[in-house]
Amino acid sequence: MPEGQESASYLQARSAALRFLAHRPRSEAEVRRRLRDRYPTPLPEQVIAILKDQRLLDDAAFASQWRASREQHRPRAAAMLRQELRGLGVDPEAVSQALQGVDDPANCYRAGQRVAQRWAGQEWQEFRQHMMAHLMRRGFGRALALETATRLWAELSSNPLDSDKDANGQE
Repeated sequence: MPEGQESASYLQARSAALRFLAHRPRSEAEVRRRLRDRYPTPLPEQVIAILKDQRLLDDAAFASQWRASREQHRPRAAAMLRQELRGLGVDPEAVSQALQGVDDPANCYRAGQRVAQRWAGQEWQEFRQHMMAHLMRRGFGRALALETATRLWAELSSNPLDSDKDANGQE
């Protein structure tokens, strides 16, 4: 829409989109859905075009940010990240590009590390069961979940600071 000819409806729609984006980055599809529910047909597409021109809406950047955030705060398997991004309406090309080089074993280990202490006092069978269920809910395969559970158990079992034994092996 040319400058100076912005209608009140357009300004409201743009303002609504900016408020929506202020909370967290969003995909183009999320913004489109939000605006379509509230504004007549041409306005959502006009607002989205302007936001894309201003680089405030970029699915490739959004997908990369989503991946980085998940890897840092709530690790998931690449397959689950792909599912989440597709559910948010991100273009498959942008999803594939953002997920290149995802290290599932490292993400699985980080996801397990976050909760390993919670089950540290349990027997191996219980620890393994809880850890594998936790990791598999995050999209990691059974084999990788078992490998990670075994590694974390070994680390917890060999940590002298968490043991009831002293440096000489005496209780």
